[in-house]
Amino acid sequence: MFSKYLNIFFITTLFIFLYIITSSFFTSPLTLLHQQNSIPTTTKNSHFQFCPTNFTNYCPCQDPKTQKKFPKKNYFRKERHCPKNNQRLRCLIPKPIGYQKPFTWPKSKDNAWFSNVPFTKLVEYKKSQNWIRLDGDHFVFPGGGTSFPDGVKGYVDDLKNLLPVNLESGSIRTVLDVGCGVASFGASLMDYDILTMSIAPSDEHEAQVLFALERGLPAMLGVFSTHRLTFPSKSFDMAHCSRCLVPWTANDGLYLREIDRMLRPGGFWVLSGPPINWRVNYKAWETEATVLEKEQNSLEELAMQMCWEKVAEGGQIAIWQKPINHIKCMQKLNTLSSPKFCSSSDPDAGWYTKMTACIFPLPEVKDIDEISGGILKRWPMRLNASPPRLRNENDISSYNEDSRTWKMRVSYYEVMLKSFSSGRYRNVMDMNAGFGGFAAAMVKYTVWVMNVVPFDAKSNNLGVIYERGLIGTYMDWCEPFSTYPRTYDLIHASGIFSMYMNKCDITDIVLEMHRIIRPGGTVIIRDYRDVILKVKEITDRIRWEAGIVEVASDQNGSSHQEIIMVFNNTKY
Repeated sequence: MFSKYLNIFFITTLFIFLYIITSSFFTSPLTLLHQQNSIPTTTKNSHFQFCPTNFTNYCPCQDPKTQKKFPKKNYFRKERHCPKNNQRLRCLIPKPIGYQKPFTWPKSKDNAWFSNVPFTKLVEYKKSQNWIRLDGDHFVFPGGGTSFPDGVKGYVDDLKNLLPVNLESGSIRTVLDVGCGVASFGASLMDYDILTMSIAPSDEHEAQVLFALERGLPAMLGVFSTHRLTFPSKSFDMAHCSRCLVPWTANDGLYLREIDRMLRPGGFWVLSGPPINWRVNYKAWETEATVLEKEQNSLEELAMQMCWEKVAEGGQIAIWQKPINHIKCMQKLNTLSSPKFCSSSDPDAGWYTKMTACIFPLPEVKDIDEISGGILKRWPMRLNASPPRLRNENDISSYNEDSRTWKMRVSYYEVMLKSFSSGRYRNVMDMNAGFGGFAAAMVKYTVWVMNVVPFDAKSNNLGVIYERGLIGTYMDWCEPFSTYPRTYDLIHASGIFSMYMNKCDITDIVLEMHRIIRPGGTVIIRDYRDVILKVKEITDRIRWEAGIVEVASDQNGSSHQEIIMVFNNTKY
């Protein structure tokens, strides 16, 4: 009898043990994440709770813990690696302890609160280069840099003396700064009304891109790796690299060919630091002269193969210019220095599109002096001029109507908010930018706008936006954006939820908006009534303060009634 009960006891114990083991084995990744980080769970209609404090600076697609799972080769680890839908956080990113309202522009260009970006590694690592200095309770940005021994102003003065065009002329408006540091180069170019898209990967120096955005400067996380950057072809008037550590000649010049894709015809590429002018600088760089000579020769050969012309070199700076057309370049096809033209693929594709070691042929022209793709007017005239990419009369008519509509709508927003002119907003995002009409209407205020174009939008007009002298990026709003938390003062979302309603869970989109909006920031959502009501159910769970204003059609023949909903992120 005793042995019978003993057997029952052992069998019961075994079943309990197996249950525990199998339950743990089949636990979902999200559940494990919750267990490991004590992430609060939410029921369908409950308020969203705040994530643990170790998620304060969480970038879902550039999370260091996730990056370690991927290989370092070709910087693939630094690419976007986004969580799957069932692994997305369903909690609110908390602000840092002691967070303060950022300095207003233009004071923010040179100052940022330590409590908002509490990182000191960059101060210590770059102390001798005067990038950034901690002064009591705030950071100061003196304008130094690895290649800026005389400060960024002196560096830009040197650049002005070398460029064949005048920075004040309006010929250069859109610039890409690769490996931007704290974006002091882009900050300095703003004195010339030049808009710089500053990019850098997530880095060991702690949040350089976050520093840039805290200063009120356009920036986003980005890396030269395996995929194209998220910009269309012929976007930038100039691209710049100052010791950005990109191996330009590696992989058959893959990364420099990507620069060629993004440069407009006649655009400039500026490179400073090694190996430029190595004969003079190799001792200061503590590098073998033969190594630098070989590197510069490879660079010169690659640039020549792509039909670029070297227009200037002085000090540590060299400047190349992309041809305005490919007539001469086509004549080299049967020579040893053939430019390797791409035979397929869309040059404008920029969302998870693999880079290719070739250059895209420019639109054909009839004359050697004709600019491929058409002539861009100088800034600021190009803002409202008809972009050369629009060749169809119907497209031009739609573009002009869009511009008129958004001028009227932005005027109405100003009446509603009464704060566009107050300096309250600096970093602005338009989640569904279209032709860039909203951003064009906002130019009169002291703001810059990140124009986001969904990669699968019916009309891809990001190239048009750049031709207007504005900046932006491709995006899929079913995924998180490549930025840090608390980086935008105003988010504008027109029609974005009706676009994504059947593509993914719009709850994740609202939570992403909460992640990137600053405490005290404003969100404007414009959409159809039924869509707005669904969004309102989600925003109530975030505890955003909301006001609803009904609007009729813009007298453009639309029979659909839209609603504008304005949210203030006060409960942070």
